[in-house]
Amino acid sequence: MNLMPLSDRVIVKQEEAEEKTASGIILTSGSKEKPQRGKVVAVGEGKRNDKGELDPMPVKKNDTVIYGKYGGQEVTVDGEDYIILRVDDIYAIVK
Repeated sequence: MNLMPLSDRVIVKQEEAEEKTASGIILTSGSKEKPQRGKVVAVGEGKRNDKGELDPMPVKKNDTVIYGKYGGQEVTVDGEDYIILRVDDIYAIVK
């Protein structure tokens, strides 16, 4: 991949939208929910604090994360779709 996030940004490969509901109803493309879960593919170096030191990033490459529904910027690189998020837009790491 030719993307390197800067500062406290994270690049996430979004999971595919669900094709069926839990009860088995097949969803059309217009009614699918935008996924809020994905895999981290790149992490920036971190944000500098008031002392000029880099704060460590709480996520790392290959972590599966849950993020805000409307957070981040969607981009397409080499035919692949990614989301660039600030680390503050990530709510949880899935273990």
